Amino acid sequence: MITASTSHIVLIPSYNPGPKVYDTVRAARQHWKPVWVVIDGSTDGSEVALQAMAAEDSGLRIIHLPRNKGKGAAVLHGLNLAAAEGYTHALTMDSDGQHPPELIPVFMAESIRQPNAMVLGMPIFDASAPNLRVQGRKISNWWANLETLWAGIGDSLFGFRVYPIDPLRKVMRYQPWMRHFDFDPEAAVRLSWRGVKVVNLPAPVRYFRADEGGVSHFRYLRDNILLTWMYTRLFCGFVLRLPVLLTRRLLGVFKGQ
Repeated sequence: MITASTSHIVLIPSYNPGPKVYDTVRAARQHWKPVWVVIDGSTDGSEVALQAMAAEDSGLRIIHLPRNKGKGAAVLHGLNLAAAEGYTHALTMDSDGQHPPELIPVFMAESIRQPNAMVLGMPIFDASAPNLRVQGRKISNWWANLETLWAGIGDSLFGFRVYPIDPLRKVMRYQPWMRHFDFDPEAAVRLSWRGVKVVNLPAPVRYFRADEGGVSHFRYLRDNILLTWMYTRLFCGFVLRLPVLLTRRLLGVFKGQ
């Protein structure tokens, strides 16, 4: 029997996820309580089966948004509800089975040990990972580290991570962006700008083929344009913050001596 946490929740945004969502949610519940799923305007009927699962499981909550708003918007909706109920941290993970639910307790324990930090997953790829995705994220990671003066962001795109809720809500409150696929890298960069420490933990990632129930909403042209625009915006913010970031880095070096 898993004791319900009063501070940390698992938050799963979900949009037309395919059949893997049910295994993902069941596995998450085996390792943590509570688990919240934010249905982001799905049209595949998955919300019906998930609601039925929640009716038999007090540790599972389904939040249904009537129309699709994007991953970041779905996460923010869940964060606002969680904060209103007194939760302080949220582990986000994808609903399509790519992320390792068995590592939820490990990531949560690290977050509890270092509550002021964000705990980021460092993906360990296997043969199922598309090479173009693996190589492309190196560019995203380079930009994220440049714009934080190498504050330690191990992977900017991997969505299996624990966020402290309050600083993330403050970041998103004044940003009209961060509502779609650009949510994860921008959240990591902007939280780092606010002085939130980065902790990286390794985590395996699995890409399922269509015949295995895998579903991908990633579109190379659309989403790479979105990321390019995001890093352009962030670079402008980086230039403005450069004196502060340099001072922080120098102070960190002196303290480490």
